[in-house]
Amino acid sequence: MSDILVIGSLNADLVARAPRFPRPGETISGSDLHIIPGGKGANQAVAAARQGASAAMLGRVGRDGFGTFLIDSLKSNSVDTTHILADDSATGTAIIVVDSNGQNSIVLSAGANGKVSPADVDSASFLNPRLILLQLEIPIPTVLHAAKWGRQKGMTVILNPAPARELPDELIANIDYIIPNETELSLLTGMEVKDIFSAEQAAQILLNRGAKHVIVTLGSKGALLVSGKQTAQVDAYTVDVVDTTAAGDAFIGGFASALLDGLEIEKAVKYANACGALAATKFGAQPSLPTKEEVIVFVGAQQSNERSKQ
Repeated sequence: MSDILVIGSLNADLVARAPRFPRPGETISGSDLHIIPGGKGANQAVAAARQGASAAMLGRVGRDGFGTFLIDSLKSNSVDTTHILADDSATGTAIIVVDSNGQNSIVLSAGANGKVSPADVDSASFLNPRLILLQLEIPIPTVLHAAKWGRQKGMTVILNPAPARELPDELIANIDYIIPNETELSLLTGMEVKDIFSAEQAAQILLNRGAKHVIVTLGSKGALLVSGKQTAQVDAYTVDVVDTTAAGDAFIGGFASALLDGLEIEKAVKYANACGALAATKFGAQPSLPTKEEVIVFVGAQQSNERSKQ
């Protein structure tokens, strides 16, 4: 039985590098096209599995080559694919352009991801994972149904509210940890988030709407943890950024696995920062997700550098 059940999306990422993002109506030259396994749900399942957690994926793919490709990738990363259904729709895709600074621009085509239903969740109701990971690349009614099921079963429920959109209070109130970035937090709360102070104020809005813990990912500024008991900014690790695709997924998979390992919340966030930083040093989504061994070596090296400066 898996400790983590990810209910979410699987996408084939069609990725090209370019010196910059094209302007409207403009054509520019880029690199060769890379087809890489992705989707926020699948990425987070792989991220958690590479950190040593036992993970299962629930979602849908099409009956096409991309679907087979994505399932095979999950299997190769020791993710249980038993609960992935084949659908008559095309497999979800993401068209991704990565600029010379490692920033990305993404266009999603939901495909089979748009067919993931509450009935799909019910088909796995015999499972008893310790933790559920959710995102917003599948229909909101399905996400809400899964969150309520997890809450009723006493599981830890984590929501990554991406792609950003407004959410019902009922969903937020059934989440233990909601993990937005600054842009997502702004859209969720209707408040401009531009610094640590405004991020904390916006996070308080989510707490007032029923969230138990809010963890705001802040890129180079690390992460902000806000709950009814504490507020803490957790510093980032400095790395040379190659591609930020899936860095947030690496953070979430790392955070979930650290919680299951028994780390207290602030230390789990620090560990997640290391996972996200390492992912940003490599190209692509799932190929960039670090292993537990890589994170341990990286954190150890960072600590040694800090001691040598003292």
